[in-house]
Amino acid sequence: MTTAAPSSETYLADYKALSASANGPSWLNSLRERAWAEFEKIGFPTARRGNELWKYTDLRRLETDAFKLAEPGAISADALKSDAPWSDDWHTAVVVDGQFNAELSRNLSGDGIQISSIVDADDSSVESLLGSIAPFEGSAFVALNTAFLSSGVFVRIDDNAAPAQPAHILNIVTPGADMRASYPRILVSAGAGSQATIIESHINLSDGPQLIVPVFEAFLGKGANVRHFRIQLENEKTVHIATTRTSQPDDAVFNSTTFATGPAIGRNDVHTLLAEEGAETTLHGLYITNGSSHQDNEISTTHEKPHGTSHQYYKGILAGKSRAVFSGKVLVKEGAMKTVAEQKDMNLMLSHGAEIDTKPSLEIYADDVKCAHGATAGFVDRDMLFYMLSRGVPGEEATKMLITGFASEIVDEFEPEEVREFLYGKLDVIVPGLESEGIL
Repeated sequence: MTTAAPSSETYLADYKALSASANGPSWLNSLRERAWAEFEKIGFPTARRGNELWKYTDLRRLETDAFKLAEPGAISADALKSDAPWSDDWHTAVVVDGQFNAELSRNLSGDGIQISSIVDADDSSVESLLGSIAPFEGSAFVALNTAFLSSGVFVRIDDNAAPAQPAHILNIVTPGADMRASYPRILVSAGAGSQATIIESHINLSDGPQLIVPVFEAFLGKGANVRHFRIQLENEKTVHIATTRTSQPDDAVFNSTTFATGPAIGRNDVHTLLAEEGAETTLHGLYITNGSSHQDNEISTTHEKPHGTSHQYYKGILAGKSRAVFSGKVLVKEGAMKTVAEQKDMNLMLSHGAEIDTKPSLEIYADDVKCAHGATAGFVDRDMLFYMLSRGVPGEEATKMLITGFASEIVDEFEPEEVREFLYGKLDVIVPGLESEGIL
């Protein structure tokens, strides 16, 4: 006789409890039901063969580790300001253990921007947008996130609006019980001709294992320009599986920069769809792994129409016995002439025990395109290190300068200044703790 795994029993019990108590429109309840049915059908992608998308990432612990749906913990406004990037001027939506917190949030409307819970959004477009470019069919983690969607964050930017301040979606995991699961959901609708900056931060203040499954969907109107910054600061025991999806019509621009460090298992799954002519996307990122952590980057762009432009540029810093994955893909469909696309993945190895699996790829079905890709991995330049030592720079300081210099190209992209300063402060803490194991 077969019995359900402990994790399956936990998720089922939590789903039933949520379904019995969840409020919201009937269409959302129906969406959750269909998503749960899909998750039950496909389960977690734990197969080790014939599973190309998860070839280098072992998720078998999710079949035995039971993460229970988190209940929002307590956190003060002062703690948010000290542990996360913050400005009183920003439009800030605070999500505590997966649940929208209106009391801690601030400046939710004005200057052409409105932010609310998805469940309470007064916008008829939410029903048609939610899940349309991040479908749960065939995707266990999008299905799980959708099944447990009970609040979420909806960001609407008016046509031709250009808010002076960014929208900050601050996702906090509070200190408290271990083995909790949270499912943050972000839906962005940027009107035609609008310009906006969106900061998506995930800050884990707990010490124990958690399961974090965020989904970010962004719909851009014609000629819209959205600048997206994503920060992932996890502890070394947590599983963080993130999905990002965007759709871009004529001349729309989506630029995203990510900073990721910490988890036992991390995944940054990004797909941008250049659906019409002249659309442009830039995907940049920095990932730092240490100890036995694992960071997987699944980055892809689809060019459907002519004159599209895409850039993928990721940098990794690997230490200890950690492992990182970069799987970049650019698909240029038939008829997408005059496409310009490039991919690059560069990795700095601080230990012989660390490992990087990098696989940039191009799939091209159109003529008259300009596409290129490449990947590198290497150790710290010993000649440069020796030069700095010979000039009187102490060893630890010289090493820190070289590593921070490698990271700075990506960190310097972050805006506003408060975010950039926050990340450099984190580097000051992270870099000295990286395990070089005799390489330096």
